Amino acid sequence: MELGLYTFGDVGTDPRTGRKVGPAERLKNLVEEIELADQVGLDVFGLGEHHRPDYAVSAPPVVLAAAASRTKNIKLSTAVTVLSSDDPIRVFQQFSTLDLLSGGRAEIMAGRGSFIESFPLFGLDLNDYDALFAEKLAMLLAVRDNEILDWPGSDHTARVAGRGVYPRPERQLPVWIAVGGTPQSAARAGMLGLPMAFAIIGGEPARFAPFFKLYREQVSRAGHDPAKLPTSINVHGFVSETKDGIDAFYAAESDVMARIGKERGFSPPSRAQFDAGMRPEGHMFAGSPNQVAEKIIANHEVFGFTRFLLQQAIGVIPHDMMLKAIELYGTKVAPQVRKAVGQRLAKAEATPILA
Repeated sequence: MELGLYTFGDVGTDPRTGRKVGPAERLKNLVEEIELADQVGLDVFGLGEHHRPDYAVSAPPVVLAAAASRTKNIKLSTAVTVLSSDDPIRVFQQFSTLDLLSGGRAEIMAGRGSFIESFPLFGLDLNDYDALFAEKLAMLLAVRDNEILDWPGSDHTARVAGRGVYPRPERQLPVWIAVGGTPQSAARAGMLGLPMAFAIIGGEPARFAPFFKLYREQVSRAGHDPAKLPTSINVHGFVSETKDGIDAFYAAESDVMARIGKERGFSPPSRAQFDAGMRPEGHMFAGSPNQVAEKIIANHEVFGFTRFLLQQAIGVIPHDMMLKAIELYGTKVAPQVRKAVGQRLAKAEATPILA
């Protein structure tokens, strides 16, 4: 059972104090956060790729490489790489380099992206949204699995005839598929036999359990063992022992969701919705260390995931509060979750299956 964090590297104005945080400060703080996450024993840190003025991370491998030099054990992932608008060969080379620099800790979480800014930025047609991802994912997997690439080319990728792609990592580079709520995406991840990371940012998490069932069915149909493929849920939340910490997270998170919601025609979020999300059955993994741990444990029973990623850094939150939240997550939440999940799995293995 792995526990980790992910963020997009938000920049902007603290909604409670009016203090502005720019890219230079945010990136410096972000590397410190990844370093602390490693020190308190968390397993994974993921960075999302965005091409907007409200996020500092448009080049995750560069930031992860900076973090690699200051960490020892934590896995360094994207969350996500917008593969549709990138070059699969360059993505492989960047993460192979990161893997070599970090001693085998790099991962790619590939997705279509929930924002569309990268498509016009790189001269791509949004009408090709699905085809771009499918073709570039196939090419990325071909590059990963073959040192000498023979690629026939397609509508959205160039032909490559017997060319080597370097450097090569010392192991097979992990590639996850990020799924945002469409059955087709879950089924595709299963058919390809790739790990699935499922984002839940609204509603009751339990209602998404059928996506995991569909994924595992497709894994089996493709001839793979579902028990050997990792799965993850990626959620919003914040660990704090004080009301002020939860209030700061609410102010930052609601500021972001209101801004994005306005762009997409959604109603602004409310404190009542946030508090409802904090209930045991809700989607918001925020509260005391014990509250958050119990919620993760309960959802593990529903989904059977092998990884849990928490997005605590949403919007502009004071750096000292963020460091404290990471410390609590690593030193109090993670041990409680690992113990409970470990005991449950050991009990399940010891229980005989009756014919």
